[in-house]
Amino acid sequence: MKIASNGIALHVEDRGSGAPSLVFLHYWGGSSRTWRHVADLLSAEFRTVAVDQRGWGQSDKPDHGYDLASLAADVEGVIAALGLARTILVGHSMGGKVAQLVASRRPPGLAGLVLVAPSPPVPMNLPSEVRHGMVGAYASRDSIIATVEQVLAGSRLGADDLEAVVSDSLLGSAAARAAWPLATSQEDIGAMVVDVAVPTLVISGEEDRVDPPAVLRQELLTRIPQASLCLLPGIGHLVPLEAPGRLARLMRTFIQSLEPAALAR
Repeated sequence: MKIASNGIALHVEDRGSGAPSLVFLHYWGGSSRTWRHVADLLSAEFRTVAVDQRGWGQSDKPDHGYDLASLAADVEGVIAALGLARTILVGHSMGGKVAQLVASRRPPGLAGLVLVAPSPPVPMNLPSEVRHGMVGAYASRDSIIATVEQVLAGSRLGADDLEAVVSDSLLGSAAARAAWPLATSQEDIGAMVVDVAVPTLVISGEEDRVDPPAVLRQELLTRIPQASLCLLPGIGHLVPLEAPGRLARLMRTFIQSLEPAALAR
């Protein structure tokens, strides 16, 4: 379905009907499809809402508005349009940084935060020339596959998942492909995430070469008050595709651990 939010139309995959609602935000290069295996496993118990962020998937692809504040406003608009009363934000990589900003604003009804291989709240620690090189990472099928095999995945993806990654990466607009490595990843919200007031589960692959566990321990866990880290052996950055079953189980356990008062807010 398409939802009008923050002046654009966003594509959303809305499944299930249980509470709380899980709002999924994808990585730089992905789409709502990144979460399809996890949603398959959880939508019988919870409402799952997976968003194509602006510039990706089937959402509008404007030439501007790829800063964190705009991406966060997009998400807030989706939550309001769907009337979601109790939510858990689930953000992967880029989507994890967006989710951190939304959560730092303490929106009504937010019960928890799940950060999957998240980008930390501080600027990405990569040289400028490397970040400029990232802009072309999704320029062709060959470059995408090379990026998956050499950087993103810590284990081999299935053929269907690899094709979905290629397709999603190619669908990204030029503005969206450039904005993250050159600008958005460099935004510093470290002073803001100290205001996150809900339990936060951080899930990381031990083989993650993009946002390694050591970086998350230093830059994220020290700032988000109620954050705890869970590591997945043999898994890289593409956790929702590499280990959807383990991810879904961890999420289910986390949700069950939340205080009834938090879920009822």
